[in-house]
Amino acid sequence: MRLVQVGVPEGRRAVVLGVLDDEDVEYVVSDETGSHDYEAIVAFPLPTNAVENVLASLRDVGVDESAYTVVTEAETVVSHRFDALEAEYADAGNGDRIAREELRSKAEGLASTFSTYVVMTVVSAVIATAGLLLDSPATVVGSMVIAPLIGPAMATAVGTVIDDEELFVRGVKFQVLGVLLSVGAAAVFAWVTQFTGIVPPSLDPTSLGQVRERLAPDALSLAVALGAGVAGVVSLTTGVSTALVGVMIAVALIPPAATVGIAIAYGLPSAAISSSVLTLVNLLSINLAALLVLWYSGYRPERFFQRDHARSATLKRLAALGIAIALLSVFLGGVTYDSYTTATDEQAIRDAVSGVVNESSDVTLLETQIELENRNVLFTEPERIVVTIGAPPGDRPPGLASRVDRAVDEAAGRDVEVQIRYVEVETARLGRAPSPAAGDGPSPARRLAQPS
Repeated sequence: MRLVQVGVPEGRRAVVLGVLDDEDVEYVVSDETGSHDYEAIVAFPLPTNAVENVLASLRDVGVDESAYTVVTEAETVVSHRFDALEAEYADAGNGDRIAREELRSKAEGLASTFSTYVVMTVVSAVIATAGLLLDSPATVVGSMVIAPLIGPAMATAVGTVIDDEELFVRGVKFQVLGVLLSVGAAAVFAWVTQFTGIVPPSLDPTSLGQVRERLAPDALSLAVALGAGVAGVVSLTTGVSTALVGVMIAVALIPPAATVGIAIAYGLPSAAISSSVLTLVNLLSINLAALLVLWYSGYRPERFFQRDHARSATLKRLAALGIAIALLSVFLGGVTYDSYTTATDEQAIRDAVSGVVNESSDVTLLETQIELENRNVLFTEPERIVVTIGAPPGDRPPGLASRVDRAVDEAAGRDVEVQIRYVEVETARLGRAPSPAAGDGPSPARRLAQPS
């Protein structure tokens, strides 16, 4: 529910009240004494999804778009006429859809001031970097909570569909600034921790689970970003709190951007490229989803002659976003394909090793470790196979290593280095403990059992 207050221009009281009567809206009129531009202030409650229609009708009878207008949320309205009006608009659907004017105001409110935005972005990037280097999921999640990234993304989409160029440009600038700040802050912080010895000098960031997740983006990453964009717009247009949705958008942007910074600080160009692609795909996908949902929801500029311009701008920006995402998705598709082929090859190698080792009854396969190497930015392949085998003391099957090597090469389709490690395994069977030799005295167990 919304409570709307509108300034009635001089000489327009009768037609304004007539519109409200036609809409069956209950209202209260107060004489205006503080301004010569208005002769009265009319206040009336409306269902949320009725605000845009009623305001449009008032614009048609002479209430200018720049006229004094206040829309606030109402907790309770006690009125039979309002109940009937609410039921009428409930039947029309879109019961939670906010008005265009409220949408613009909320989008502007989500975009923080410049100084606040810079500080919060840098802080969230530093915390995300610390979480990645600590391999701490909880810390990474904490960095997302304070990231102020939902505002610029929503401002960009709203500015496009309602033809507010100033709002659109501000949103784009803040998004670009946010990504660059995140990468820069992460790189500086990672370099400082490395230079001062806060992290071990031998630390390999790519060995950390939280970092590895952002180095091999696949097609599922696209689904996460698109879902974040849709959720952001739905929360904005229905008046639902955007705090939790902002975390979802930060999930798609802050950790990947921090990973780019870490890769730069550690001099890992391949890792920097992979995480940069993920960051760009997520950023573009959020904007694409937000723009599509807003346009589908029916938001348009108020003036008729602006609608063609807004439609043209929306289509051009959708096309540009779609083409950019399609090009970057080639990378995602390559990573997805590589993940599938790598998993298939690994399983084939494990099966081959297991089959050869199981042919010998006296040995046991303990572990098959597959080490991968990067052929290029996209693809990996097995570099070395380390097979750990348990065998009785002094009993190693002859020729086992060569048989395993041939089986691995056949499964991998190429020559792969194979290393066999033997671990002596001796099994004591119940009821068959060896008897002590003459002169050795009682066994340790019997010595413990003898009275002192």
